[in-house]
Amino acid sequence: MKLEYPMRLQAYLAKSGCGSRRSCETLITSGRVKVNTRVVTELGTKVDKDDAVMLDDQPVEPSEQSYYFALNKPKGYVCANYDPFNKLYARDLIDIPDRSLLFHVGRLDKDSIGLILFTNDGQLANAVMHPSHEIEKEYIVQTDRPVDKRDLAEMHRGIYLEDSRSPYKIKSYSQVFNRVIRVVLTEGKNREIRKLFDYFGYEVKQLQRIRIGQIELGELKLGQYRRLEQWEVQSLYKEVSDESRD
Repeated sequence: MKLEYPMRLQAYLAKSGCGSRRSCETLITSGRVKVNTRVVTELGTKVDKDDAVMLDDQPVEPSEQSYYFALNKPKGYVCANYDPFNKLYARDLIDIPDRSLLFHVGRLDKDSIGLILFTNDGQLANAVMHPSHEIEKEYIVQTDRPVDKRDLAEMHRGIYLEDSRSPYKIKSYSQVFNRVIRVVLTEGKNREIRKLFDYFGYEVKQLQRIRIGQIELGELKLGQYRRLEQWEVQSLYKEVSDESRD
């Protein structure tokens, strides 16, 4: 990706691997970013190529190369780039020199496995994560006991839980076996699937994500990663473009 200056500070941070553009806005407003030794909290701030930008007093610099990876996250790894209570980071499984520039697109909780995307393209990451674009995420859910189809139908209609003003719901589902359900989400609230199944008294024994948009986990083994094909990146851009929603 060609870098064009002057550049908005949140875009500069996103291209430096500090997170999605939205999360970088939070870094700015919380006073953690300096430009030329001065703390900057205004989101409209622009920086030039020769400006020195620091996050938490550490210099950051954007890369002109765009990275797009698919990782099969094992259980026990967290998607955060730093967590004082964990030592296993999913990003560390991607063995490239510029690994520090990468951030996850969406997340999988520590106990879940499967497909997670990593990139330094903040624009695409922010678009894919935004619920308005309704990018499909597909999961395989294994439960402790057979799942009643009536409960699945209610999940499809939507359930209001105490921690949300909008309903938790699944877009579609299919029953592979009596304890194995294929579920598709388009929003993906925090631990949405686990909370839905818990509401009906099921324990989720394993939760695996197998697809994001048109990008599939396929034969990728646990702990392995691959670069996305160009068509896969383009498919994500197409899904979040205005044309794809008209």
